[in-house]
Amino acid sequence: MGNLVYVFAAYTVIWVVLFAYLINLSYKNRSLRKTLEALKSRRKRKNS
Repeated sequence: MGNLVYVFAAYTVIWVVLFAYLINLSYKNRSLRKTLEALKSRRKRKNS
């Protein structure tokens, strides 16, 4: 029964790390979208 605590702890840590990674990817994706939009608008102004 004592080993079950370690399994549960490891399972919890894995899920926490996975969610943290996904949140990090989400922030990076948002930042890249903002940068892309800025570059698109800059290119549009330059070509006009």
